[in-house]
Amino acid sequence: MKISIFQIDAFTDQPFSGNPAAVCPLDEWLPEADMQSIAPEMNLSETAFFVPSEKHDIDYDIRWFTPKI
Repeated sequence: MKISIFQIDAFTDQPFSGNPAAVCPLDEWLPEADMQSIAPEMNLSETAFFVPSEKHDIDYDIRWFTPKI
């Protein structure tokens, strides 16, 4: 399985500044243990995973993981 992973800089409009985070768009949720295993590999304070929401008033559901929890 291949998973796209992007590193973004949040809270800034300047490249290479702000707060870096990994972002992984998914078609469906991975097992929680897999998402938790990916987070420390990114070596960033947060790794976000998101999937299209099944709710009509929300576009995406998101889950955040840190390297430890």
